[in-house]
Amino acid sequence: MDRKKINAFKEAMEKSNKIVVFTGAGISTESGISDYRSKGGIWDRFQPVYFDEFISDEKKRIQYWENKIELWDGIKQAEPNRGHMFVKELYDKGKLFGLITQNIDGLHEKSGLPGESIVNLHGTNLEVICLKCEKIITAHEVFDNINLTKGAPLCEKCSGLLKPNTISFGQQLRYDDIDRANRLSSECDMMIAIGSTLVVQPAAGFPALAKNHGALLSIITLSETPYDSHADFVFNLKISDFLDLLNR
Repeated sequence: MDRKKINAFKEAMEKSNKIVVFTGAGISTESGISDYRSKGGIWDRFQPVYFDEFISDEKKRIQYWENKIELWDGIKQAEPNRGHMFVKELYDKGKLFGLITQNIDGLHEKSGLPGESIVNLHGTNLEVICLKCEKIITAHEVFDNINLTKGAPLCEKCSGLLKPNTISFGQQLRYDDIDRANRLSSECDMMIAIGSTLVVQPAAGFPALAKNHGALLSIITLSETPYDSHADFVFNLKISDFLDLLNR
């Protein structure tokens, strides 16, 4: 890796005061969280349940919850890694304008990053929401007491359907989250995309929006992305290897 390139990135980061970080599944693999597309990843292991199926079919709801239960222990036990702490350090230095994440593992919250700094585009597995009254409860309250032999869990308050507070296939992203992500992308002076293939829309469009509004664009991920030719810095590295170089 070209040392001059690393030093130029470091200098650009030091000069920036409104950094937005965009994260995908690749930032969490070093915490033991499976990604989605690789062999043995989540999409390889589980048949997705679409939102309209979840609403209309009890068998599909049970299948959905069985999948979530299988993943829950890993999510519950996972701890933030150096990549998550890198984002937290930007916040501690007063440089982080905001975080936009595609991830639903809650590791940015576990790193100590305050919720108001985070746009969870696809929601979070750390919460469960009632689809009727919109009451939000912690995932621990549901998963620690769940019994699917009695059916899919229901809200104690209104008997509405409970669902992890994540965006399912066929479910629209929340307008407020899209609006916040658009604002952060339009107003930042540097965007750092970490661990994302930048192919899932509309999420992948935010780095392009930042670049189009004059921000520097940096991409740190193992694979190539459609935006590499437009980026100011591209590092095809694991985040831990990148941070080793950055901190030398």
